[in-house]
Amino acid sequence: MRPVDRFDVIIVGAGISGMYMLYRMRQLGLSTRVIEMASDVGGTWYWNRYPGARCDTDTMEYSYSFNEELQQEWEWPERYPTQPEILGYLNHVADRFELRPDISFNTRVEAAAFDEIDNQWRLSTDDGAELSARFLIMATGCISEPNIPAIAGMETFSGSMYHTARWPREGLELSGKRVAVIGTGSSAVQTIPVIARQAAHLTVFQRSAQWSVPAHNRPVDPEMVAEIKADYAGFRARNRLQPAGQLSHIPSNDVAAMSVGEEERARILEERWQLGGFPFFGAFNDVLTDAESNRAVADFVRVKIRNIVKDPRVADMLTPDYTINCKRPVLDSGYFETFNRSNVQLVDINATPIEAITPSGLRSSEADYELDVIVFATGFDAMTGALLKIDIRGRGGLSLREKWAAGPVNYLGLQVPGFPNLFTITGPGSPSVLTNMMVAIEQHVEWLSDCIEFMFEHDHARIEASEEAQDAWVAHVNEVVNRSLRLSCNSWYLGANIPGKPRVYMPLPGFPEYVEKCDEVAAMGYAGFVLS
Repeated sequence: MRPVDRFDVIIVGAGISGMYMLYRMRQLGLSTRVIEMASDVGGTWYWNRYPGARCDTDTMEYSYSFNEELQQEWEWPERYPTQPEILGYLNHVADRFELRPDISFNTRVEAAAFDEIDNQWRLSTDDGAELSARFLIMATGCISEPNIPAIAGMETFSGSMYHTARWPREGLELSGKRVAVIGTGSSAVQTIPVIARQAAHLTVFQRSAQWSVPAHNRPVDPEMVAEIKADYAGFRARNRLQPAGQLSHIPSNDVAAMSVGEEERARILEERWQLGGFPFFGAFNDVLTDAESNRAVADFVRVKIRNIVKDPRVADMLTPDYTINCKRPVLDSGYFETFNRSNVQLVDINATPIEAITPSGLRSSEADYELDVIVFATGFDAMTGALLKIDIRGRGGLSLREKWAAGPVNYLGLQVPGFPNLFTITGPGSPSVLTNMMVAIEQHVEWLSDCIEFMFEHDHARIEASEEAQDAWVAHVNEVVNRSLRLSCNSWYLGANIPGKPRVYMPLPGFPEYVEKCDEVAAMGYAGFVLS
């Protein structure tokens, strides 16, 4: 039997959150090991290599803020960085702070169980290793477990099949190929225009039409960069006061949509449309709280789609009929224009469902499609998928899968009662995916680092959220969500894209208020947690 490797802290995942967590644990002088299933760092940006993959948060905000020299030395070429650029940045961070020696790559955690006698988490990995640690930090990411639909006949297909989140590292030659993309979410909206320019023919299979606004990507403005870098601390501080933790240089417009006349409303929306990016959704302060305001903004975008797409039938198929912004907003670079190409076909799978994948392609209820490549742009088992893939057991052998059978309950999105010394970074019940992920991650990592330091300084062996704190927090999240229109459509925020997954709205809107609550909890000696 192999000896058990013992650490103060084990971190699962070497993406943005895992790397920063490792950096902070080293600062505390704690023995730490990171377990990562990929062959290198990067997390989301290691796996999502599909053509057109790009961040939709401005470059000056999608970066670490913990080191001023790092902030000053790194240069981004464009407003929205590409996947290779972000991965290059994260590799630079790993090299600069010599993180890799404490990371076990190509290793998957299969099980983790809490030893109540020793107050230790005991982990087993797919290579037969046994590890233990006082604290277990799950940095597994919010959108890291791909959702691949179960379609009859998949094993018979003679061509190639790929999920956007598992794209070949060496790339894929699509010229002359007949390609299908299944799905029209964020990844699909990014990759469809690129694939359309490469493939002989592209067929897009759409379940839900997508609200998308133009990114209007462009080179970064050197003057703006210089201005930000002259006061990066102030820039970051202003960002953290925004509801989504970003875009302080283009703040939300604190005006209700229906409080201005139709002409002024159209002017504001057009101005934001031409600006591009998420500022469009901040055109008015009540788009997600007032149905009439929401319809006004939605109608503006509907007109835009119908003006862009030349075929009225295709335009109708591409025009959503649900609340704008209740699903994850999407930015695009020529997405709707792509459907004007002669080599692109759109199929509505609500009208003509996919029945099977065949040896030569795909069969719907009305037609057979001859294909060489099938791309699943079908998203992720978000927020909980990566966590529940591991057999995690807390006190008394309680399984996290059992605990979350009716939906993910916890306290602050950070810890689950019954699972002492186990923390989740940007877990369900925290702002996470409704926020600039860099900001959300840094806030969690820093809060957890302070908490763990407090535990060691005060010789506490165990910290566990109470059931009462959990119940109050779940009620609070539900109350906040119910004040808005966010529940008016099915989205992956609810788990609606995964058959059989409980319908629970997982992220919490409102970043600054959440941070205030976390700080208050810590200031009160970690109120809501039981320390022993």
